[in-house]
Amino acid sequence: MTVYLNGSFVEKRAARISPDDRGFLFADGVYEVIRWYDGRLFEAEAHLDRLRDGLSKMRIACDAAGELPRIGEELLRRNGAPPDRMKLYVQITRGAARRTHAFPAPGTPPTVYAEVAPIDTSPEELEHGVDAITTADQRWARCDIKSTSLLANVLANQAALEAGACEAIMLKEGVVTEASHSSVFAVTDGEVRTAPLSNLILAGITRKVVLELCDELRLAVREFPLTESELRSADEVFLAGTSCEVMPVVRLDGRPIADGRPGAVTRRLGQAFTKRIGTG
Repeated sequence: MTVYLNGSFVEKRAARISPDDRGFLFADGVYEVIRWYDGRLFEAEAHLDRLRDGLSKMRIACDAAGELPRIGEELLRRNGAPPDRMKLYVQITRGAARRTHAFPAPGTPPTVYAEVAPIDTSPEELEHGVDAITTADQRWARCDIKSTSLLANVLANQAALEAGACEAIMLKEGVVTEASHSSVFAVTDGEVRTAPLSNLILAGITRKVVLELCDELRLAVREFPLTESELRSADEVFLAGTSCEVMPVVRLDGRPIADGRPGAVTRRLGQAFTKRIGTG
């Protein structure tokens, strides 16, 4: 498998990153995941703008974002990968320097890494829905930055897998924030609800698309805090993300959501999303 590292395309097994890299030592970096549909990167500019925003907030000087679509296409070509059901993973760290908490000297080159990989969400999950659990949100206070520091997310998702579920929906002081790697929506009496943007959640690109689709479909939608009790009593719950698209949640903590089947609003949004990406 060919990957991209610091200006070169190399075999993954031959890629070398310094043990002094701050991404390795401190998770001092940001990442982005962009998906291909029918040979094009979906919402590429929105993803790249978020990457630039994260780099700016982290004060990492790197102007590689504009080159990433070209790098992604070259990775597809070199790996003989189909331009669909694939994702481009990009990670940029502050670079390699002597281990100290403060930033390294100005001019330290960042580490830029990219690879392509298949999407593993199944059509059956999108059709029939998945299980989720709830867990405490123990992440840091700047979840608006797509940082590589994901230990709390890793632990939450592992708890979900050990419970036989697909995702972990996180709660902070009794209020839904987001899931371990997706945004969370609930539907009650026809109204679509999701957490408002803040430092406590990531500005998800698929979240943004879902909100646009709600407007197009003239669905009532509100970005407003959703309590745990409102989540559990909702008519429908679904996830939104680059990998999971619009994913129905049919069971929460082992109990069915409503009748335990994907709801009508979720299905409408899923169909509209399929049309938006040009595959339906």
